[in-house]
Amino acid sequence: MPKLIRLYIINVAIGFALALGFVSAIVWLDVAGLKHLVLDTEKGWLAFVMMVVFNGIVFAGVQFAYAVMRLAAPDDGPKGGKKQRVTGELAPISVGAKRR
Repeated sequence: MPKLIRLYIINVAIGFALALGFVSAIVWLDVAGLKHLVLDTEKGWLAFVMMVVFNGIVFAGVQFAYAVMRLAAPDDGPKGGKKQRVTGELAPISVGAKRR
């Protein structure tokens, strides 16, 4: 299996695991009455699965994007030009304003 495919599968699995933990936490903490929705209604399991899937898509995308960005080569040194001191003394100047 190519390394990029393996990287994708691993990070998507991590993202869905994080989503499962996140949704479990918000149900357990009863955020916005979700505990009642999931545990006390007939189709509450469907709401739980939908929340895991939709959050899993988001978390998996973020996790994979983070993993891809970590693949970049490290910087070899400072960038942005040479740091030079400002020579001379700074002094305010007066600017005339015209009346209307």
